[in-house]
Amino acid sequence: MRLSRFTALSSSLLLGVVLALTGAGAAQAAETAALDYVALGDSYSSGVGAGSYDSASGDCKRSTKAYPVLWENANAPSSFAFTACSGARTGDVTANQLGPLSAATDLVSLTIGGNDAGFADVMTTCVLQSEATCISRVNQAKSYVDSTLPGKLDSVYTAIRNKAPSARVVVLGYPRFYQLGGGCVAGLSENERRAINGASDYLNAAVAKRAADHGYTFAGVVPAFTGHEICSGSAWLHSVNWLNIGESYHPTAAGQSGGYLPSFRNAV
Repeated sequence: MRLSRFTALSSSLLLGVVLALTGAGAAQAAETAALDYVALGDSYSSGVGAGSYDSASGDCKRSTKAYPVLWENANAPSSFAFTACSGARTGDVTANQLGPLSAATDLVSLTIGGNDAGFADVMTTCVLQSEATCISRVNQAKSYVDSTLPGKLDSVYTAIRNKAPSARVVVLGYPRFYQLGGGCVAGLSENERRAINGASDYLNAAVAKRAADHGYTFAGVVPAFTGHEICSGSAWLHSVNWLNIGESYHPTAAGQSGGYLPSFRNAV
């Protein structure tokens, strides 16, 4: 009798949990289906490095394997606009990418700030010149992050809020690029790799601070990419690629699906 009562109670509890979870899942699906989503930003949002580029996007290189498209495919929001563009700086976002935003926009994502801070020039300097010159250029970029970038981020974040006052805005960060003590036997020195990683952390901290001050959610991707940096043996980032230099130091398709997508999904 006791066993039967316990079995009945367990069954009813399990059924309750299943129904609750099913209801929560249905509610979440309905919620995401009602969203109007706009994806802004630079090459880390457009999907450079992931391949499968939409020819209509031209030099912006918007990939069908970029995290905004992957999220849109999985959640089927009521509308989706993808204006992120390779090479974009803060001024490019405000000048060219905000058209789809409106009072009806519910969700916005973006990565921005790396190009303003001179990321491409930092990496070119470090690959082609001496360790001392590399570290000096990294420090110059960090100085820019301190002195100038916060105001530029403020301009972008304010412009987004003005056009989409009710939107949830998720600002994603950048990965660390190198696994220190990893398997790379050539290329940059360990000091250069450490300096570049430190600069990425420095940039992420500045972006996170400005996002928080505007009431936006910052989604860091460093945890997701840990163990998948360059030199890890299971990299989700391209190393320098002389045959396609533009894809160097950008996430692969696995980096978009395994690194950026879950970071964004968790934030949403």
